[in-house]
Amino acid sequence: MSGIGHNGGPAMEPGFGFRKLAWGKARKSLLKTLPIEIVRVRVARAKRLGIDYTTYASIRAASGHDVVAFLFSGNALEMTPRRLTLPDHVTERLGGLGGAADRLAAIYAPAHPHALLSANPGLLDHSAPAPRFTESWSAMRDRIQGMVRERGLPADGVVLVSATAVEREWCAAGKLAGAIPADRFFAATQPA
Repeated sequence: MSGIGHNGGPAMEPGFGFRKLAWGKARKSLLKTLPIEIVRVRVARAKRLGIDYTTYASIRAASGHDVVAFLFSGNALEMTPRRLTLPDHVTERLGGLGGAADRLAAIYAPAHPHALLSANPGLLDHSAPAPRFTESWSAMRDRIQGMVRERGLPADGVVLVSATAVEREWCAAGKLAGAIPADRFFAATQPA
């Protein structure tokens, strides 16, 4: 019950204690206890992807699938239309992902996707135009999902690496597995 003078605390109606206990038990029963061998494999997978285990586990729990690809925005890659060669720290991080997951890039015009791939051989598996700022939600969805589908990847196995709030919307529009801020993904020291 809410209204004037209500402080937003728990309802004190009869049965509150039981509902709290029942909710706690139900929540605990939903959380699976994973065997230690599976936890070790997942920790190693998170390390191979270069992301912390907590982030990896939350993406896996939300999507129900493993991370199979990363979709990088042009801003996350720190590229500009005049400078298509990626900075050293980005190059090093992308090179470290080789074989662990596909590396996709969504870049803004006037840069051309093929020019980005040519300027950075072996660092990206695929590049396509990013959604335009003026596009509708459905056009943004179609562009992101089309890029993922073109590679034959499940959308709920692709993680977005973005640098701006506008780009983070691509995650929901494309029904991707999750999003990681670019500054965290490309941090100088990666988690062990």
